[in-house]
Formats: sequence, C-alpha cells, structure tokens
Amino acid sequence: MLTRVLQGLAAILLIAAVNFVLVRAAPGDPVSVLAGEAGASDAQFVAQLRTQFELDRPITTQLANYLGRVARFDLGYSYRQQQPVLKLIVERLPATLLLTGSAFALSLLFGVTLGALSARRAGTWVDSGITVVALVFYATPLYWLALMAVLIFTVQLDWLPGFGFSTVGAGLRGWALAADIARHLVLPALTLALFYMAVYARMTRAAMLEVAQMDFVKTARAKGVRPGRILRAHVLRNALLPVITLAGIQAGGMIGGAVLTETVFAWPGIGRLMFDALLQRDYSLLLGTFLVTAAMAVLFNLLTDLVYTVVDPRIELAS
Repeated sequence: MLTRVLQGLAAILLIAAVNFVLVRAAPGDPVSVLAGEAGASDAQFVAQLRTQFELDRPITTQLANYLGRVARFDLGYSYRQQQPVLKLIVERLPATLLLTGSAFALSLLFGVTLGALSARRAGTWVDSGITVVALVFYATPLYWLALMAVLIFTVQLDWLPGFGFSTVGAGLRGWALAADIARHLVLPALTLALFYMAVYARMTRAAMLEVAQMDFVKTARAKGVRPGRILRAHVLRNALLPVITLAGIQAGGMIGGAVLTETVFAWPGIGRLMFDALLQRDYSLLLGTFLVTAAMAVLFNLLTDLVYTVVDPRIELAS
C-alpha cells in the first residue's frame, strides 16, 4: 500500500506539471484580462502586472516555483477573489463532496440493483425495459437532463427548488436547515446519478451473466444450494469486481463532471468555481481546482484497492 501511495503522489505532481503547461499554453492570461477591465493599455502598467504574476520569467522557472509551492501545500493566491486559493477550495469542497457523494451512492445502489434484476430476468420484458431505460439515460446529454429537471419539477410542478444550496435569507438552523439542503440536493444529485446508474446497470448485468456460466456456480446448483444464496454469495459478489473497478475510476471523474450540473443548478461547488476561474483566466485558482480534482481521483483509486480486499479477500492474499 505504501508503494501505491508513493505512486499516487508522483502522479499528482506529474498532473500538476502537465496542467501548468497546458494552462500556460492556452490563449489569454490574467494580465490581458485585468488590463482590459481596467481600460489600460499602458506598457509600464502591463509590465508591472506581468512581474507581479511572474509571467515575465521563463516557463521552466515558473513551473519549478509552482511545483515547489504545491509541495508546501501552497496553491497560490486568486487575483480575482483576493483570497488564497486553498481557502476558496476548502469553502467549496463540502458542497461538491455532498453532491458527488450522493450521486455516486444513488447511481451505484440503483445501478447494481437494476443490473442484478435485469440479469435474473434475462430475456424477459423486465430485462428489455431496464435495458432501454439505461440506454436512454446513457445517451442523453447531462446538461439536457438538468434543464428538463428544472423545467418540469421546478417551473411546471413546483415540487423542488431548482437552484442554490439552500433557501437564501430563510435563517434556518439544525434539522430544518438539513432538510432544506436535502430538498435543494435532490434534482442535481439525481441528474448526475442517472448517467452513471445506466453504466453500472449494464456492467452488472453483463458481469452477472458471465459469472453465472462458470463452473463453481454450476457446482453450487448441483449441490442444491438455494437460488437466492447462489445469486447473492456466488454470482453477484464475483460480478461486483469489474463494477467496483469502473466505480473507482468514475468516482474521481464525477467531481470534474459536476461542472455542468453545478452550473445549471447554481450549486456552489468546485465545478462552478473551476468554470468561473476559466472564464476569468484566474491561473492560480484554475490550477488549484485541477490539482484538487486530480488528488481526489487518486484517492478514490486507492480506496478502490481497499474495497477489493473486502469484496474478494483473495486479492489481498495474492498481493
């Protein structure tokens, strides 16, 4: 496990370096944005700004200074927000984790359940119905689902709030505040979960049908083991390994994929912060959000390795 942790840290540093080079290679920079907003084209003023943001130094020097700050957990300073980048991210991180964690749990729970039901009823109308629904949600763009959810459940039916983290100015506390946040969470979490739920349902179905044809399952049937126990203890448990692999990969990517969801629903998370930083050419904030999402992806991959040992202890023995 120590080796995997060291590999993860090395991957994070490599990702930070690649992100730095790619962001610097993109057209536009903070100086042009600030100078344009200030209506100033004075060469001396522009030169002062470039010196302030270290843009007048060679790219290798900028990269070395940036990686040195990252190693000290210093993500820089946001010139737009006038606050440290780490402080801004820490403030937004709980909202993103709440959204993505809820969406991940819902997608995995319902995806595996529907996939198991589809595999158990393979070839029937239940299997066909689940397959069609899964393909529809898989093929539908996420932003379209988000917009339709707002139009139907907020504008037309007025069942659920469509925007924000909580009701502004309500002054709620305790359980009342938690209930209000939960109501605001329903639409964005379900919207984000639908796509991944379809993926897990298809993956679970395919894996269970494959495992059901293996010799140890046939042996269990020949010994008279109850069908329900065979499904749970033999088929589903072994079929979960590829699902867990896919879930571990997508759990980290879900944070980055929440940009569209957070933008449509005005959810105050890292995704929306990343989008605003991109529009404003806020290099430090943009690189900070990229780095945090990459670190979360690496962390989820490490957690996936730990889950493997729970689902199949043979993996731990083999390692």
